[in-house]
Amino acid sequence: MAAEQAKGQSSGAKAWSGRAVLHVDMDAFFAAVEQLDDPALRGRPVIVGGSPDSRGVVSTASYEARVFGVRSAMPSATAARLCPGAVWLRPRFERYAEVARAVREIFSSVTPLVENASIDEAYLDVTPGESGEHPAAVARRIQDAVGRMGLSCSIGVATSKCVAKIASDQEKPGGLVVVEPGTEAAFLAPLPVGALGGIGPAAQKRLARFGVTTLGELAELDPAVAREALGAFGPVAVQRARGVDPRPVVVERTVKSVSNEVTFEHDLTRDEAESRLSGLVEKVASRLRARGLACRTLTVKVRFADMTTRSVQATVEQPTDLGRDMLPIAVELFRKVAVAGPRIRLLGFGASGLCEPAVQMGLFGDDASEAARVREQSLARNLDEIRSRFGPAAVQRGFKPKRPKR
Repeated sequence: MAAEQAKGQSSGAKAWSGRAVLHVDMDAFFAAVEQLDDPALRGRPVIVGGSPDSRGVVSTASYEARVFGVRSAMPSATAARLCPGAVWLRPRFERYAEVARAVREIFSSVTPLVENASIDEAYLDVTPGESGEHPAAVARRIQDAVGRMGLSCSIGVATSKCVAKIASDQEKPGGLVVVEPGTEAAFLAPLPVGALGGIGPAAQKRLARFGVTTLGELAELDPAVAREALGAFGPVAVQRARGVDPRPVVVERTVKSVSNEVTFEHDLTRDEAESRLSGLVEKVASRLRARGLACRTLTVKVRFADMTTRSVQATVEQPTDLGRDMLPIAVELFRKVAVAGPRIRLLGFGASGLCEPAVQMGLFGDDASEAARVREQSLARNLDEIRSRFGPAAVQRGFKPKRPKR
């Protein structure tokens, strides 16, 4: 396998040609932090997530637990049956964010071109100059620095973000997989189509009907047929299966706000537009969590068919990164600004007043409320992970605000 052949390369390998991207993925991050803080947990199966006695889900499982088949986003009750001897811990998101900041300092010491994809993964552009350090050597330096923290990470090295991410998944934990320039298609070809982000179980079944089960077969698929199987993502998926992914590593500047808006293909009624609000709120909340941020101020923007634009905002007492908290306020703001009148052309939702997530203990006055809050945060992050792996439409929340009587 190309990954195995590349894994043993040293900094003395032939000069790297073209762009070099690392995808760094912290191994079992939440569970690893728990084992770091409590050495008695090392070597034991650790599951971070909701209680198996409720409708909780697994946020992260240590590799000792994964041996038993436990996986992220699995119902906690199922995980408890698979691994009855596991140590169960509630998530401590503030602690994980603290460690993540220390890891990001390592990344920044290597290159200023860092794109944080989530709390435990990032892309780094380490394209060497004429006499620059080989990307594989850079990756090893990062692994050594993370190791000195008492943690481990898996790194994929390639010429694009897509190939680097797939490579980082191949040799977990602690793997370093290097895909040399020009070998991308050969590396990807034998892998299942599910290795490509955005192709979940349903998409895999649709591709299978066209005889496509590997990335090599997807790379040879006619883009029109791929569009039939995967919609607008089809032609993009074909290119990525060929190892072609021009997306740059996007460096985040100081973030002052996070927002999302949509211009509708056809102008909508007030009720139709309101039904779209929850999707916007969830996207903004997910982006906040990926950055390790919460917000204090919420803004709703509406543009009407006559091009009149109105916006309104509200500030909440406690910072939040949960769509469940934001949606009722967003709906209330929408109903204030979207009075009866012209149909709606554009809808937007934004979060500002950004800060680190507040410490949860004591915010709600009792342990039961605090526990419910932690469960909700764990669920939200698991939904983020599912969507990142299988696409934004893979799972949706069922909450819908009640409509007032008119």
